[in-house]
Order: sequence, then C-alpha cells, then structure tokens
Amino acid sequence: MNTSNKKDNKYQIAVIPGDGIGKEVMEATISVLDELDVDFDYVYGIAGDECNEEHGTPLPQETIDIIRDSDACLFGAAGETAADVIVKIRQEMKMFANLRPVKSYPNTKSVFENVDFMIVRENTEGLYIANQEEKTEDGAIAKRIITREAEERIIDYAFQYAKDNNRTKVTAVHKANVLKKTDGLFKEIFYEVGEKYPDIDTEDFYVDATAMYLVTQPQEFQVIVTTNLFGDILSDEGAGLVGGLGLIPSANIGSEGALFEPVHGSAPDIAGQQKANPIAMMLSAVMMLRYLGENEEADKFDASILKVLSEGKTLTGDLGGSATTMEVAQAIKDAL
Repeated sequence: MNTSNKKDNKYQIAVIPGDGIGKEVMEATISVLDELDVDFDYVYGIAGDECNEEHGTPLPQETIDIIRDSDACLFGAAGETAADVIVKIRQEMKMFANLRPVKSYPNTKSVFENVDFMIVRENTEGLYIANQEEKTEDGAIAKRIITREAEERIIDYAFQYAKDNNRTKVTAVHKANVLKKTDGLFKEIFYEVGEKYPDIDTEDFYVDATAMYLVTQPQEFQVIVTTNLFGDILSDEGAGLVGGLGLIPSANIGSEGALFEPVHGSAPDIAGQQKANPIAMMLSAVMMLRYLGENEEADKFDASILKVLSEGKTLTGDLGGSATTMEVAQAIKDAL
C-alpha cells in the first residue's frame, strides 16, 4: 500500500476518537506515534453517539471534509451509530477495500500458533447497501448487489496484496452453490483475475466450509478475498482464534483516502476506566504507516508491540494482566 501524498516525511492525519474506549485507545496510540521519526499534523474531528446527541448528526460534514483533506484517518470507535458513521465514510471516500489481518501473538490467548492471514473484504456492495432494503406489512427484503466492476477491483487488489507481501496463495470465499447468480459471478471473476497472477495459487471454498477450516486449519490461509457480509463475519471469527477483538486492526482503502480503525466497538461498560486494550488501535496505526510508505517506522512500532506481548509483563485485563491502557502505551514506548 502506498500513497502519492507523501511530502518530506510530514503528514496530516485526521483523528476521530469517537465514543467510549475509542478516546482512550486513540490517546495511547498517538502517544506512541509521537515517538517515531515521522512528522504528524493531527486534525481532530467528531463522530459517533456523543456527536449525534450534541449536534443532531453522527457524522458532520466538517468531519468528512477533514478526512478528505488529510493523508489518512485514524478512527477510534463508534457506538450505536457505527453503521451511520463508518459506512457513510466508506461511501463518501470510495473506500472499496477493507483489510483485516488475523495474526497470532504470544501471551494473547490465541487458540493456535503461527496464524497469519489477511482478509480482503469488498466494502461497497453485497448486503450492506441499506438504501436498497424494502419493508412491507408482509415482511422485508434486502437486495444483494454484486457487480463485475466492484468484484474485479477487490479481487485484483487481493492478488496484488499477495504479490506485494510475498504471499503465495489467495482463497476466494463464497456460496456459489446456493447464490448461483451473484456468487457464481464472484467465483467466475476470481479465476479470471487469477490468470493474471500465474505465480500465485488459487483456491475457493464455500463460506460455511471456510468457517470450519478457520477453526481446524487456519494456518493454511494466506489471503482470503470475499464479499462484504461474509468478510465481516469471518474476520470476527478470526479475532476469536487469536485472542479477541482487542487485537484485530483494520484498514479501509480507496481511491480518495484511507481510514484505519480497530474492529472492536466502543465498549461503554469499561469506558473511562483505562481497562481497554490499545493493541488493535496501535496495529491499525502500523497499517497506516505502511500505507503512507513509512515502512521502517512501521516495523519499529510493530516490533515494539511484539516485544511487549512476548514479555507478557504489561497486559490489559482481556489478556490476563492488570495493566492500564496508558501503561501498555508506556511499555511500548520504552520498547522503542
């Protein structure tokens, strides 16, 4: 991943802490980013439940403009309004690819060792087009939209990601035996695009079989490409394999911008108590650094996270420790 916005190692970053623990994990992450050899100019925006209560909208136009004018965006968490915020940002900024890495780390209650795969999820269509829903007295209908243009774009992105990151296999996940027209098209396009990448192996599984294989043999996966809803579900399953949502970052990449966020929610039950695990937010920031082309600093940040997790001395409660959010941040800064 890269961007053409790089200017002398200085970047404008839109920062949207959002609701609940989003504020705490964002503060912790920014404190580590400030220790790196990169010049960030942070521009803060508001979004989420609290914003909706105060301003009558969960996502003001001003916040969208801040994201649009920035080199990248860091987003903390949103509560009940999450769909109104994140989905709209994806649509406004044409962020067609959602990347969710699933990787096992030491001392994280990971079910398996040596798990390291990327889920590449299509972001713009499928069942997540709420304006296409219909409701009558007899029930409700949700249309599933699959287009050749969008699926070619996301599948090619997955293969290019595999090529750029020394991955040798891409797996397509679908339900073409039942959804013969929509997922049948997805599967057809997958193998068409795969022919352009002869050095990368291809395979495809039904989504229900994939759900089983993630539990029984997750080490076999390298890059998974799939449609919107399936990608959402499988990435949460992947989080369960490697210790929970507190360890899963994500990136939303598009032609007009990129947003990086942890996949966990706002967790109002622990908000303000410094109990939140900031690792997912920090790993999202590592993904942002790679997007900006700051690979050396990304490697330093990533290695510091790994060192703290490997030592197992400074862990939050979800990982069996008693450290606070900012204590984890301090340990990672010390590891730098």
